[in-house]
Amino acid sequence: MSALGTLAATTVDVLPVVLFILGFHAFVIRKPLPRLRQLLIGIAFVIIGLGLFLIGLEQALFPLGRMMAEQLTAPGNLIGVVDGAEVAPGWHAYLWVYVFALLIGFSTTIAEPALLAVAMKAHEVSGGAIGILALRIAVALGVAIGVCLGCYRIVAGLPLHTFIMVGYLIVVVQTIWAPKLIVPLAYDSGGVATSTVSVPLITALGLGLAETLPGRSPLLDGFGLVAFACLFPIISVLLYAQLSRLRDRRDKRGEKRRSAV
Repeated sequence: MSALGTLAATTVDVLPVVLFILGFHAFVIRKPLPRLRQLLIGIAFVIIGLGLFLIGLEQALFPLGRMMAEQLTAPGNLIGVVDGAEVAPGWHAYLWVYVFALLIGFSTTIAEPALLAVAMKAHEVSGGAIGILALRIAVALGVAIGVCLGCYRIVAGLPLHTFIMVGYLIVVVQTIWAPKLIVPLAYDSGGVATSTVSVPLITALGLGLAETLPGRSPLLDGFGLVAFACLFPIISVLLYAQLSRLRDRRDKRGEKRRSAV
């Protein structure tokens, strides 16, 4: 699709939302719309920005993910060569795929503006009890592990639903023992971690990996990495809260012992 076609399609997608908001304001709230000119300029910027973002996905990020998957799965980059002869690769032969998945999951999540905004609000609302950097690192580690495990699933050809069911079972068990104040934030972490920066690259990596591996279907195996990226931040944030509570309890016991002495 051409650039003008993409912008036109973006306009058609955004227009119903704009008309609904304007109509609701006119017929329900029944007040003049403040700063109408500024609002229209902002809507135009939204359409242009979304259009350019979609063009960038199509021309850069998706081809980049496919290219990286092709290079990482090339015979020369596989682990397991004996006497110069290539051995039929198992899941362990794709070490660099897992390393790349870890790094791309961590780095894209740290760069997510939505995660930064949520971390700043959580720090503000909690009175500083939740650290901005600590929360971002906890979420990023969860995404990194999830994307890495998702790539392993594609390489090994294992069913997606097994991983997801086991993962949510772990979340349920953690929720029982985790501090109640952190549970809603942990559940939101999966959503804010998978946004404009991470989702395109993660999706491109999964599709590229499924397209280059023999016996894998891009439709059946290529999708699902985003589900891992949504699930594992919940686990990592709940674990971060549990470890923080254990540390606080240990510090309190240490203070009591020192005061008793």
